[in-house]
Amino acid sequence: MLCYFYDGSFEGLLTAIYDSYYRKEIPDRIISRVELQESMFVDKVYINTDGNKAAKVYESIRTKISEDALKNCFYVFLSETKDKDTVIYKYLRKGWKIGKNVNLNLSDDIVLSVYKICRRVTREVQLFVGLVRFECTNNGVYYAQIEPDNDIVGLLASHFVERLSDEYWIIHDLKRSEAVVYNKKEWVITDLSLERPFEFLKEEKKYQELWKEYYVSASIKSRVNLKAQKNHMPVRYWKHLIEKKV
Repeated sequence: MLCYFYDGSFEGLLTAIYDSYYRKEIPDRIISRVELQESMFVDKVYINTDGNKAAKVYESIRTKISEDALKNCFYVFLSETKDKDTVIYKYLRKGWKIGKNVNLNLSDDIVLSVYKICRRVTREVQLFVGLVRFECTNNGVYYAQIEPDNDIVGLLASHFVERLSDEYWIIHDLKRSEAVVYNKKEWVITDLSLERPFEFLKEEKKYQELWKEYYVSASIKSRVNLKAQKNHMPVRYWKHLIEKKV
């Protein structure tokens, strides 16, 4: 059993796919370095990330398969799916054989799997667009905490850049210790682990209390449907919602 492992970056994965082609090898698995177990009884090959190789694979996906296929690969990469790197590799092998119509082949297990994973990631992005709750810090930066199932913080950026273009803001993924940071001009994704929590404006607490009061008063007890709430918004997301901190 042949296993390629790499540094965990998207460029690293594309480099592994490039090397498999030019080595004329078909690895049984491609996994990130952090997933590699020393006890695995396999032939292990470490792939060094190469930006030029990754760019060639990137362009090949875009031109020889489709833009949608490229997007699908990235969404699967951002998911927490087991063996996602191997799924992407198998999907691309099919894509280079079939071409731009690969996504229509939903009778294929790999193509169907990619479709389902992308749908889950897309739905979570759509959900979090409405779940992000910002609080204003003492230095005027709007800060929000999230803990999504998938690594979607970068996919949320464009939505909030459009709506909060004149503000400094941070969306912090606590689960992965990373954040998207916006400075009124551009956004970046960076590692972020806070040694101590942000200090918030005194007025912020008042606004939160007002919002909680509104949420409670606007909910007619006889019409509150907790089951429906949980179906539309899983309980695991509630702890970062101001209106749920009652």
